Amino acid sequence: MDQGVFKQLDDVCFPPKITPDVTDPGAIGPESAKMTSWDSYLAVATLLSSPEEFMGWFVGFVSLFSTNLVAPLRLAITSSNKSANNTKSMLSVNGPRGTRREGKKFRQYAAALSTTIGPFAVGTVLAWTSPVLPMLEGPGSKIPITSDEGSWVGSLIAIGAIIGSIPAGKGADIYGRKPTIAALAVPFIISWAMIYFATSVWELYVARLIAGAVIGGVTATVPMYIGEIAESSIRGELGSYIQVKVTLGILYVYAIGPFVSYEQLALLCGIIPVIMFFLVLLVAPETPTYLLRKGKKREAEQSLILLRGIDYDISGELEELQMQLEEEQKRSSNFRDLISSRATVRASIAVMGLLSFLSFSGINVLIFYAESIFKEGGSEIVSPKTSSIIIGVLQVIFTFASALLVDKAGRRVLLLISDSVMAVCLAGLGYFFFLKHNGVSALNFIPLVSLGVYISTFSLGFGPIPGVMMGELFSPDVKGLALGIVCVIASLLEFVVVKMYQNLLNWFGYAVTFWIFAGFCVLGTVFVWFLVPETKNKSLQEIQNELNGKKKPKNRNANRSLQMESLTNPYNNEKNAAIV
Repeated sequence: MDQGVFKQLDDVCFPPKITPDVTDPGAIGPESAKMTSWDSYLAVATLLSSPEEFMGWFVGFVSLFSTNLVAPLRLAITSSNKSANNTKSMLSVNGPRGTRREGKKFRQYAAALSTTIGPFAVGTVLAWTSPVLPMLEGPGSKIPITSDEGSWVGSLIAIGAIIGSIPAGKGADIYGRKPTIAALAVPFIISWAMIYFATSVWELYVARLIAGAVIGGVTATVPMYIGEIAESSIRGELGSYIQVKVTLGILYVYAIGPFVSYEQLALLCGIIPVIMFFLVLLVAPETPTYLLRKGKKREAEQSLILLRGIDYDISGELEELQMQLEEEQKRSSNFRDLISSRATVRASIAVMGLLSFLSFSGINVLIFYAESIFKEGGSEIVSPKTSSIIIGVLQVIFTFASALLVDKAGRRVLLLISDSVMAVCLAGLGYFFFLKHNGVSALNFIPLVSLGVYISTFSLGFGPIPGVMMGELFSPDVKGLALGIVCVIASLLEFVVVKMYQNLLNWFGYAVTFWIFAGFCVLGTVFVWFLVPETKNKSLQEIQNELNGKKKPKNRNANRSLQMESLTNPYNNEKNAAIV
């Protein structure tokens, strides 16, 4: 094979490499050798001699290819769209002449998974600091930074999220859920391009602010979109895929980050997921709820047919959405609604509390500084790089498990189990660092075990479920504004936690810092017990009725407005629900 082809491609795509192993000063410097594509090709034959690097690349590409599974779904949505267009003549004013009481699930999975390419890109932004900060803070760095500057690089995405969340939420109400989410691809591309070409820490600051703004936009819009396209029987599962994709993005960076250069990582994080994100969203349908709010009833019917199947009787669901819209039109969508409506106040308290305790659980500290924490733990079992990959794999596995359990076990049960076990794990981790500080070093397996169980239980409950409930608890008329405001407050808290982490370490050390996080997990468990409602297998209208204090009718079939809900009761459809 001609080496020249690889070398020419390499000159265009890959600049001189900064060796990830910053512990060896002699391996880093201006004279560092350039790893060419040809060298990389030859290295494939000898990867087994470096199991850690082989595992990193293998896991990284598995996480990326699992996201690529969305590509075939584009064909399904496109073909479904054609089928729906061909059946326009079959439509009456009230909907299609179908009798199927339950919609097909495949189209809903396809639409939801398309939008969650955005959360995958968010995961790459969150995890980027774990392999890169040790590289930048080490000797021979391309952009030398201090630990304090590194904390700003990590925490500024939270400030950026404040900038992006409210405009994105309002944009989703004005221009639509789908175009707003698709537009977020543009600043994503800009932020990664700035990181790639950065020569100073200030350029990194700006790039991370822009990336944070996109994170705020994704957080405010994707749960909204999924909550409005999914049937109640699978809404929790589809909402959980948001966090699944975030964890896949994190795992992707954890796996390949230690084995590529600064520029290569920016390229691999920026171009691939962002372009996928942008292209896949082109075929995702707009939500029926938004279309009805804009007076586009025919388009709303087509959207329901596309999402549920042409043989699904949309009349009951369309009637319920129309009734919900009529209730909305009696009120205006402004800040006064957030404090005058009992349902919105209770929803705001629940969502704000969940996001606050999520931030104070220390999860972002773990994601941003995973490799550094494992280095401090001094484990002799596996290296810090491998430990980070293990954590990423566990996060993906248990987040996916949560997606399968959330509509069966319920939101509250998973949240309570998650937060209580997280508290125990953080307390144990703090105790390990307390012993280590006092000269006991025989228990260096504890960091990996504690953080492994911590991330597993976090991924089972407190990771994905707040995102699910964000799309469920707010009524559509205030959802955009409410989620924007909630995300602003949550982002401020996240910034405080990540930025203060280094200060807490300097003031109190690792032990007390992790004990503080454990205490917040205990408080979070109490909060969930008393103030977070259960939303399992309830329609959006039922949730609003309960938040407003309206009693549930004894007979679900007492009136036509609730008749459709009896057909989608979980006791009737759990056994018969079909994916396709």
